[in-house]
Amino acid sequence: MNKDLVTIYELEDADVADLLALAKDVKANPANYRTALSGQTLAMIFEKSSTRTRVSFEVGIHQLGGTGLFLSSRDIQLGRGEPLSDTAAVLSRMVDGIMARTFSHQSVEDLARFGTVPVINGLTDFNHPCQALADLQTVQERFGDLAGLKMAYVGDGNNVAHSLMMACARVGMAFACASPEGYRMDADYVAKARALGATVVETASPAEAVAGAHVVYTDVWASMGQEAEQKKREAAFVGFQVDQALMEKADPKAIFMHCLPAHRGEEVSAEVCDGPQSVIYDQAENRMHMQKAIMIRLMSR
Repeated sequence: MNKDLVTIYELEDADVADLLALAKDVKANPANYRTALSGQTLAMIFEKSSTRTRVSFEVGIHQLGGTGLFLSSRDIQLGRGEPLSDTAAVLSRMVDGIMARTFSHQSVEDLARFGTVPVINGLTDFNHPCQALADLQTVQERFGDLAGLKMAYVGDGNNVAHSLMMACARVGMAFACASPEGYRMDADYVAKARALGATVVETASPAEAVAGAHVVYTDVWASMGQEAEQKKREAAFVGFQVDQALMEKADPKAIFMHCLPAHRGEEVSAEVCDGPQSVIYDQAENRMHMQKAIMIRLMSR
């Protein structure tokens, strides 16, 4: 692997396969890794509030024998305009790794550029690689081999969609994304996935995207920072709710996935979100196991 995990695009297929195998073993045999990062510290920078990202990284580094240091942007000098280059340089002299959950993707790229310790993208407005890698682990637990499966994403072509698309590209899964006009995925990033040999379908029809899919995935229509667009987005996404009728167009053994938090009655019906095909809590748990694998690969001395 590279020094950092900024996007899945920078990983090789073999890197993703290795992380999946390691995360599986970390989950099955946690006692074997209790001292994997003994004495090491992960600085965790949060511009956005979080449940799953914070708890999974903080508990995960603790279970590996290290320490997680929570740094809200209100608590450090970034909140007062300190250049990211200075923050990255100073932290690199004091900690063993940096995880950042930020609004701007450029912020994580700058931390990786100026830092000398591993930097992990905990979420940006453009990518969410830890989520997508943990989701691959969840799909693998249900289906075994990933190659040849189809994932359908219904909703905003956002950071989660970008990372899922690239994750599917790395393991031989087909990816279909149904979004309204004006909410499609970034065209250049789609081109990058296709250049890797990925099968990517973009459509305005949820039924077309979901047809025969093994995984049906959605996310909130208005992400954190987009609250002012809520009403506009609700109007744009009429017909894009994942309900039982839509799930019935997928493969009979299909699973439903959501990165959470979920707004039942908006992007997904409660019947589906809490139904027998839903694996949303498995996804959430696997965030910790996959992130432990990522930290081991990037931070082990």
